[in-house]
Order: sequence, then structure tokens, then C-alpha cells
Amino acid sequence: MTPIKQGTTFTELDAWGTVADLGSEILDGDGKIYGKMTFGAPTDALSAGYFAVTKSKFRMVYPFNEQATVVFGEVILTDEGTGQSKRYKEGDSWFVTKGTPVLWEVLSDSFTKHYMAAV
Repeated sequence: MTPIKQGTTFTELDAWGTVADLGSEILDGDGKIYGKMTFGAPTDALSAGYFAVTKSKFRMVYPFNEQATVVFGEVILTDEGTGQSKRYKEGDSWFVTKGTPVLWEVLSDSFTKHYMAAV
């Protein structure tokens, strides 16, 4: 069993580059990302881990199905296909399907989620 730690920040994770390295379009801020796998590897059919990003605004198309829970910070996610927007903070969760275009607006200095992804 692997506990998911609330309050986890990017300072506890490994530097992974920027969201642009993952194919996202940075609209504001530097979009530096950090992470640590808790199951599998990012390229596996099923994986889980922490993902953190510095304050920024960026657009991405989800490359996998994902269930995520916020463990630190606040973000507004907008489904650009439907226009639906929601603010998420520590303890909140979401599910997004592969191929969904999402606009991320990180409101806090940094944001961390724990996620499970399935290709």
C-alpha cells in the first residue's frame, strides 16, 4: 500500500522539465513541472504518481484517461470542448478522458496532484 500525502509540494519531487516538453502550449508563466511515480512508468498502460507545476497557464490535450486528486494548491481547469470550468483545491478530485482539450490556470505559486492514468 502506498499512502498519498496531502500537502506534497514540488520541492519533494524530481524536476521533469516544463509542460511544453509534454506537448502543452504555455500561455503564461514558466510551467516548470515536477513529479514522482508511485506506480509504473509514464509510458506504461497504467501508471500513477505525483505531478506538480509552478504558477502558469497552459493548454493541453490529455494523452490518457486520468483520475486525479489535488494534494496542494489551487487550479482552474476548463474543458475547451464544452466550455465547462471548475476550480479545484486540496482534496478535490476529477476524471478526464483521453483527447479532452483542457486549459489549466494554476492559481497558487505551485500545484500538486496525485493521479492514476490509463492509456
